[in-house]
Amino acid sequence: MKKETLTVLLGIQHPIIMAPMFLVSNTKMVIEGMKSGVAGCIPALNYRTLDELRTSVKELKANKMAGGSFGYNLIVNKSNVKYKEQLRVLCEEGVDFIITSLGSPEETINEAHKVGIKVFCDVTDLAFAKKVESLGADALIAVNNQAGGHRGNIDPEQLIKELDKNTSLPVISAGGVGNKADLDRMLSYGAIGVSVGSPFIASEESGVSQDYKQACVDYGAKDIVMTERISGTPCTVINTPYVQKVGTKQTWLETLLNKNKSLKKWVKMIRFYIGMKATEKAATQVTYKTVWVAGPSIEDTNAILPVKAIVSRLIA
Repeated sequence: MKKETLTVLLGIQHPIIMAPMFLVSNTKMVIEGMKSGVAGCIPALNYRTLDELRTSVKELKANKMAGGSFGYNLIVNKSNVKYKEQLRVLCEEGVDFIITSLGSPEETINEAHKVGIKVFCDVTDLAFAKKVESLGADALIAVNNQAGGHRGNIDPEQLIKELDKNTSLPVISAGGVGNKADLDRMLSYGAIGVSVGSPFIASEESGVSQDYKQACVDYGAKDIVMTERISGTPCTVINTPYVQKVGTKQTWLETLLNKNKSLKKWVKMIRFYIGMKATEKAATQVTYKTVWVAGPSIEDTNAILPVKAIVSRLIA
């Protein structure tokens, strides 16, 4: 079956989604992305209140233009106590698409489809892809082992080809794209488009500190390491002196507590909260505790540039 291209699916000029990034993504970035003919996505958790989330949707709708598209990312597991209300706001206000992560997207798909919102689901393997296909997802976000943040374990070529061959859903590749050659490579494997995050951290419009942006310029692919110290789940970060000092493995106590079935859920929630607060401080303030999340695609980041210039690098 012929699968729709991302440009047709979202009505955009170029097959690119500016990926949702915790703390980084904002409406300013997405508006500039839409002006450049790509889609933009923001984590709903970037907003502390539902009113702030609702205001951001209204702002994007007011600034939407032909050739652009916008959506939001929802964490759909129980750790996100705001999930149901966030979903309600997005459905009431109307967005182009929702990307789901870390849980079952069934409720999101059902509610979003009632109001004509498309739902794309993060997947890291075929088993989960088949599950979301059966639930009625509109597309797969194939999170590969080159992605930033919480990445998958399978290389882009293998993952894209496996999902494209064995499901009826279009595949959007996430991870490993920093330039036009990378984009073309993902499309050659069978992806209909790409979700690109890390190259946009060092954009003039992103909401993080200049130190964080400059780190994406100064460091490269070889400086990206996996750490368990943020959320308890392996996550890619820049290997700063602080990360080297504290290490990337869980402490013996964290490992012990995570093996206790009755305590595991609460330990992960506490670790996630502490880790996110540390990441937030590092991203927005001058601090020696520099835990900066990024993926290897910062290799092509050589300067802090406007979003439109970064899009140009990906399509030119």
